[in-house]
Amino acid sequence: MQSPFTFTHTAPAEKEGKQPAIFLFHGMGSHEGDLPQLVSDFQDSHHIFSLRGPVVHAPGYAFFTIEEEGKPVREVFDKVVVYIQAFIREAITEFNLDPDRLTTVGFSQGAVLAQTLGLSMIPSLHGVAALSGYIPDFVKNEYAKQPVDQLQVFISHGDYDYVIPSQSGVESKDYFESLGANVTFKTYGDGHGVTPENQRDLTAFLKTL
Repeated sequence: MQSPFTFTHTAPAEKEGKQPAIFLFHGMGSHEGDLPQLVSDFQDSHHIFSLRGPVVHAPGYAFFTIEEEGKPVREVFDKVVVYIQAFIREAITEFNLDPDRLTTVGFSQGAVLAQTLGLSMIPSLHGVAALSGYIPDFVKNEYAKQPVDQLQVFISHGDYDYVIPSQSGVESKDYFESLGANVTFKTYGDGHGVTPENQRDLTAFLKTL
């Protein structure tokens, strides 16, 4: 890979033919080792790539900087989206991925990216899972978007999330549905995190793809 990203990668047991892939994006202050546990059920069937954000943000890393919650710094955000799209396209070629079975999964800041990629990625994604995230207004209003009528979307949020308000999850659901995507929406009596129930629902969703 020529990509500048630091990342982890596991390959499925089956080596023949084109394989599906899951791309993971962590939250602010975390790292590439955080999310693979959420998709451990798919290690034998999918390529799993977990990317590290390029911005140092103690105690870990971030994918982009923010002006305030819900408002990424546009210049940084745009660049990282372009770089991630290039990473995915390169991975398709290098690892013989099935371009029709690509899924992005992200938590918090990573969920922002997962949803943005679902709206803008070429080739179009098959699945998006966004845990406790939002869609920036400039992505909704200014980004060039791909058709999402074939896109499967999982959106989840904690009812008591004081980092990214639960209303953001509702707004994401409504936005994807307005564009014709097939959306599964779940809420939990939790704050800014991933409960065991949330993980079970995520796993069930990914198994349908």
